[in-house]
Amino acid sequence: MKKVIVLGCTGSIGASTMDIIAQFPGEFSVEALSAHSARSSEILLKYKSVYGGAKLALTGVETPPEGIDYAGTDGLLRMIEETGADIVVNGISGAAGLLPSIKSLESGKDLALANKETIVTAGDLIFALAEKMGCTILPVDSEHSALFHLLMGRDPDTVSELILTASGGPFVDMPFEEQKGVTPARALKHPNWDMGAKISIDSATLANKGLEVIEAWKLFHLPLDRISVLVHRQSLVHSLIRTKDNALYGQFSSPDMKLPIQNALFYPELRPVEAAYTDLCGPALTFEKPDRKRFPMLDLAYKSAELGGPAPIVYNGSNEIAVAAFLKEEIGFTQIGEVTDAMLNLSWPDPQNTLEGIEEVDRLSRERSLAFIGEKL
Repeated sequence: MKKVIVLGCTGSIGASTMDIIAQFPGEFSVEALSAHSARSSEILLKYKSVYGGAKLALTGVETPPEGIDYAGTDGLLRMIEETGADIVVNGISGAAGLLPSIKSLESGKDLALANKETIVTAGDLIFALAEKMGCTILPVDSEHSALFHLLMGRDPDTVSELILTASGGPFVDMPFEEQKGVTPARALKHPNWDMGAKISIDSATLANKGLEVIEAWKLFHLPLDRISVLVHRQSLVHSLIRTKDNALYGQFSSPDMKLPIQNALFYPELRPVEAAYTDLCGPALTFEKPDRKRFPMLDLAYKSAELGGPAPIVYNGSNEIAVAAFLKEEIGFTQIGEVTDAMLNLSWPDPQNTLEGIEEVDRLSRERSLAFIGEKL
């Protein structure tokens, strides 16, 4: 029986993980669960009534409510360290997922990683830690999970290109000028996926795809100019690889996150996932190049990767601040890109591949982004 910790168990990734665990009684033991907001305590306690020995953490409170074992970020990290488990599913959104990823690896647990910010901001640090501790990092993003399996057992020298697909989001056909009037309510309506607010906005700006480009670059060690994006509106092909003979190989499945999550939980074994079944006699599949003028956040992701050093951290941090401001209607939709672009044009300290350096750049990027929004926008 595999022992599992699920972080962010009330979000879309966490809830799907809990559904999978429930489908396979006797296969998994739920050792610990976390959520963020105080209103999630009831959900945590309901899970505990099913998985009686599970430890519970709420990160968004200072004192744990009755029945909850740990509170705050420090409490979450203690829970991970003190709880024996084989694998941690990290479904926490944003840069808040970095420290739990580090603690999971430091305590010798494999990491099923849906938190792309972990790799974007601290990839080299994370890979070195995983190698030192003998842990496996299993990508749970559908695109990176697809690439992981497409590349498995393949000589890297035979691969000439990685292709990430994007649905294009709700504004794929909307001219940039018209996007200036987009409201948060409209931006949250993704055509293919049901996700949290932050990732829904990132999908609408294509910042999510930008983060995935940076993540793929760091995960699979191909040059940036050999990692591309195609808009694929049907969301049935999740990634492709092109080999040096110019052949293409792709991973096809219906758009359901249970496939990459279940593959990570059972790795290296594959089990049937009914929701992933794809009938190729169904809708026609289309592919097109993204319009980077319409979606500057994708261009800025490539720019940050080319700049290297602190730039991907700045891209992530400034985008998080800008998205939060947009959701509060403090800035317009297209100003998310303006904030990020302005931050990438500033000078930043070298994080020197240390946690302290990474955290300092992240802190500064948020501080300066808030100041820019207050003064310029």
